Amino acid sequence: MMSLRIGIDVGGTHTDAVILDEKNRLVYAVKTPTTPDVTLGILNALNGVLRGSGVDPEDVEAAMLGTTHCTNAIVERKRLAKVGVIRIGKPATLAVKPLRTFPADLRRAVGEIWTIVAGGHEYDGREITPLNEEEIRRAAGKMRDEGCEAIAICSVFSPVSPDHEKRAAEIVEEEFGRKAPITLSYEIGSIGLLERENAAVLNAAVVKVAEAAINAFEKAMREAGLHKAKLFLTQNDGTLMSADYARKYPIRTVASGPTNSIRGAAFLTQLNDCVVVDIGGTTTLVGVLVRGFPRESAVAVEIGGVRTNFRMPDLIAVGCGGGTLVRRYDGDVEIGPQSLGYELVNRGLAWGGDTLTTTDIALAAGYAKIDDPRCDPARVKHLDGSLIAKAVAKIVNTVENAVDRMKTSAEPVPMVLVGGGGIIIPPSHYDKLKGVSKVIRPEHFQYANAIGAAIAQVSGEVDRIFMLDRISREEALKTAKEMAIREAINAGAKPDTVQVVEVDEIPLAYLPGNAIRIRVKAAGSLAI
Repeated sequence: MMSLRIGIDVGGTHTDAVILDEKNRLVYAVKTPTTPDVTLGILNALNGVLRGSGVDPEDVEAAMLGTTHCTNAIVERKRLAKVGVIRIGKPATLAVKPLRTFPADLRRAVGEIWTIVAGGHEYDGREITPLNEEEIRRAAGKMRDEGCEAIAICSVFSPVSPDHEKRAAEIVEEEFGRKAPITLSYEIGSIGLLERENAAVLNAAVVKVAEAAINAFEKAMREAGLHKAKLFLTQNDGTLMSADYARKYPIRTVASGPTNSIRGAAFLTQLNDCVVVDIGGTTTLVGVLVRGFPRESAVAVEIGGVRTNFRMPDLIAVGCGGGTLVRRYDGDVEIGPQSLGYELVNRGLAWGGDTLTTTDIALAAGYAKIDDPRCDPARVKHLDGSLIAKAVAKIVNTVENAVDRMKTSAEPVPMVLVGGGGIIIPPSHYDKLKGVSKVIRPEHFQYANAIGAAIAQVSGEVDRIFMLDRISREEALKTAKEMAIREAINAGAKPDTVQVVEVDEIPLAYLPGNAIRIRVKAAGSLAI
């Protein structure tokens, strides 16, 4: 009996699915159009890869899904839960009210229901003021009566001491009289009250969307005969989490697609340190591999116009993909940012449509080949030579600039080119790209994102402040590492495979008490 895994990744243009065997060899792969209803596209890809491969569904042990459901819900302001926000920090945190930094339309979408109650801790874990349990009880009852579907609780310096958040959650559950979806900010974000609160609110807002998506996919797996397979979702650091973990922390699926591509590129090339350029149908995404994992962003990240501070990959996205529009403009050429996306095969010139795209340019220039009987390069032979040359130069320049922005030194770096849209970069330019030492286009490059999902490990991460006048540095590091390992195991890692892969120590010189911030990531193999 074989031990197989399915990896599925949803892109703006295509949804890809792959099957890998126990030695991580590719058994079969399909690329299907992404549908307006994302779930339908996922089902098509799942059924396509099972039918095409002819494998016995009973041999599939796990399915790994990289999904855009939560990202789309936040960006489109649709299907979001009505959230009640409880901030613990009166009187210290009254200056800026909850949700004030949200765009107005997103505030309305999540309900604008919040309260600030007495409580919270100092940076060193001392209580600012006792938690006012009666205020929380009243607030929870009001939120229940106003129809709140999820609750976000955020307390001052809860990553140092989460006691008040935990107690508040117990009171909310008592008042709701049922198991309400409750997000505690210390489990989501790091130091920085407003950004952490924002991340907790967004997590609470997408709980419903995630639940529906996960249920739909589990149903599809059952219908496809995958009775033994466990479902895992990819998160935004390139690792996996179990379906139950994802139901609780769905915000961690945001930006999982690009990180799947980066991890897939690492696997396909066996490189641990390089720049990865993933060109899809809509965008070019550029990220950096550091020790085999995507480099994390060092600044607060915006999601749907909201500043947050939980872990996110350091990425640049530019509007230059295989379906990107090409326009003549004042004797020059303009590329994007608009794209035909999954409509390329209906509206692109080479398919008999009326819209000029980067893929049409690549076909007209003669360096791209499309394996689709509906695509006829003869339809773009009439394009003007100077238009083609200018468009190719613009495409190359766009990628060069994006790579340059991601580099941390002037030294040329190896570049891995993945994604089906990579055909828009002419191979004749591979050894001429500025700032790039060599371009690697690995086998199965067009399925790097789904392969990245299928081979992903499971991780856990902690970000805490320790006071070194109360505990030694060695004890603090040991505690943080144990917490990260425990997080990885909770997320679905096999305990005996978990290793610490990253440790950051940041002295907080502006705080008394010799404070230090320690971030630890641990990762291990999937327990199936």
